[in-house]
Amino acid sequence: MIAIYPADQRYHASHGWLESRFSFSFADYYDPNNIQFGPMRVLNDDYIAAAEGFGMHPHREMEIVTLVLSGRLEHQDSMGNKANTTWGGIQRMSAGTGIFHSEMNPSEEEPVELLQMWFIPASQGLEPSYETSSFDPQSLQGQLVPIVSGTSELQQPGKVAVIHQDMTMYLTELAEGQSVRFQQEEGRRVFLFVLEGGVNVNGGTQDALLSRRDSARIEGEAELTVTGKASGSSRVMLIDLP
Repeated sequence: MIAIYPADQRYHASHGWLESRFSFSFADYYDPNNIQFGPMRVLNDDYIAAAEGFGMHPHREMEIVTLVLSGRLEHQDSMGNKANTTWGGIQRMSAGTGIFHSEMNPSEEEPVELLQMWFIPASQGLEPSYETSSFDPQSLQGQLVPIVSGTSELQQPGKVAVIHQDMTMYLTELAEGQSVRFQQEEGRRVFLFVLEGGVNVNGGTQDALLSRRDSARIEGEAELTVTGKASGSSRVMLIDLP
């Protein structure tokens, strides 16, 4: 089953300095039929104005992944970590038993666009931790590149962030007509999100066309074929979930 969630049907929250679009129930948006997908609990598509951001605030018992799409994001937390992230970088924070952090746009001129994703950890009571990792954007062309994983065989210090859940997050970039394939193990599910461009999923049998910021929640498909359908390149995130 491939369930398509169009970008324009996401909840939109506007705060002047912050424009957010929620893929799952969050803050003032509540839909009992849209709480989570497997352990995936939050995907917020955020646009933060220059010199603005989220001040220090707490989190508990959640794995938080931040992918910066454009601009620059500055992180600080109660463990003393401080980092700046741009496109090509990943932040992973395990809130565990409790942590405070801030996420600010340090630029005085440019906005920052990012995706923040929350995942329920496989076990609770973890010690809080934070890490940054990076990937080569050029390596995404025509292949699925892991950027965050709970699978030890895929983890690479500094390149593939460690997450405390049985899941893996991939990125790929596809030229028009170019495809990648993914084998979906029985009993697992896939969340697909189009960052830029447009793609077709399993064209021919279950034709699904997704455009920029559309997503798909996929279950019961033994194999997925994702094909670039936009002129130029299309950028896609695929998350393999239990």
